[in-house]
Amino acid sequence: MSNRRDFMQKALSGSAALAAYGLLPSSRVLGANDRIRIGLIGAGGRGTQIFKAALQCPNVEGVAVADVYTRRLDEIKAKVPNLTTYSDFRKLLDDKSIDAVLIATPQHMHALNFVPAIQAGKDVYQEKTMAFNPDHAKRMRKAFQGSGRVVQVGIQGTSSSAVGQAREYLNADHVGDLTQLHTFHYRNAPYGGWKRAIPSDCNPQHVDWKAFEGEAKQYPFDPNRFINWRFFWDYSGGNVFENMVHQVGLWFKLLDLKIPPHVTMVGANYLSPEMQVPDTMNVSMIQQEKVLFTWNSMFGNNLMGAGYDEALGTKGTILRDEKFNVRFVPQEKRFTEPAIGTEPGHAPDIVGGGDITDQHMQNFFDCVRSRKEPNCPFDLGFRSAIACRMAVESYRQNRTVRWDAEKEEIV
Repeated sequence: MSNRRDFMQKALSGSAALAAYGLLPSSRVLGANDRIRIGLIGAGGRGTQIFKAALQCPNVEGVAVADVYTRRLDEIKAKVPNLTTYSDFRKLLDDKSIDAVLIATPQHMHALNFVPAIQAGKDVYQEKTMAFNPDHAKRMRKAFQGSGRVVQVGIQGTSSSAVGQAREYLNADHVGDLTQLHTFHYRNAPYGGWKRAIPSDCNPQHVDWKAFEGEAKQYPFDPNRFINWRFFWDYSGGNVFENMVHQVGLWFKLLDLKIPPHVTMVGANYLSPEMQVPDTMNVSMIQQEKVLFTWNSMFGNNLMGAGYDEALGTKGTILRDEKFNVRFVPQEKRFTEPAIGTEPGHAPDIVGGGDITDQHMQNFFDCVRSRKEPNCPFDLGFRSAIACRMAVESYRQNRTVRWDAEKEEIV
């Protein structure tokens, strides 16, 4: 265990020095029609979904998959027989023929996978929330800066048609002075649809438990912590990290919002007793751009749907629904239609597949070839991650928290 921990610490701190001396390996230069060879790190529900989306893109070849659970490796290899599988992701990164990796591990592991991937010269599709805390975010930034790597953060809405549609109205003639953003994420499902049954082979013989724990607090092997990691603060930011980040990322992009100076989150767990994280919550972010940004979420009602936004200005309101449709309501026309929600009994899809994921993945590969900045670049992922972590810290500390921009710390 100490050797693994020492390796992770060195890997997360040494990339800047490697880059300075030109020692980072470089991916081969790709032409517009060249095949991109990819690897997947983290083959759970979301990982297999984005891997499938990647393989549907033209001229993309799946080469290898890494996961700490042998069952997942067997399952994905059954679908893609030519894959090489690894229980240690570092062995995947040693394959110099791999151009890019998709990282879809639990949130507390993102930095520990991302930094070595950048050091290995790989372009990275990094699932949200990009970083677990400010320390991880800064270590990831240190690795990324000067690396020449393409990084796409998995906030898929930034590749949706909603971006262009909303921008048509984000001007003085339409929305006027925008001072409030109200965003919602509602599900009517026990545990938000996250609770999973524990397979019979989920045991220390088939799971590299120490690799899963990473830098988190150490516990004896616990199959529930491994399978239902979203329930636990050690590995998860709850629905803030699962879904608030999508709406934060979208509007931070549209309005070029910075890390908020102050964030307050209140809430509780009313319906999901096995979770540490809340199932009912409200977040208020005071933005320095003179915008109040709120996010409200619950798992006991689906009226507002799994993603609904209201951008309110002096001349009108921009509305965005969960299918990324955008409407504009002038101020003189009061909006009286009901909010768009999911149909009764609709089961949430916690891995979030669909056309937007496909578009977002295609944008990543387009940028791997062109070396242009993708739709959700590193900096947007950084700002979104810090804002979400501030909300979590506010809830856990039962107080408003502040961002110290000079020290880059939550205080």
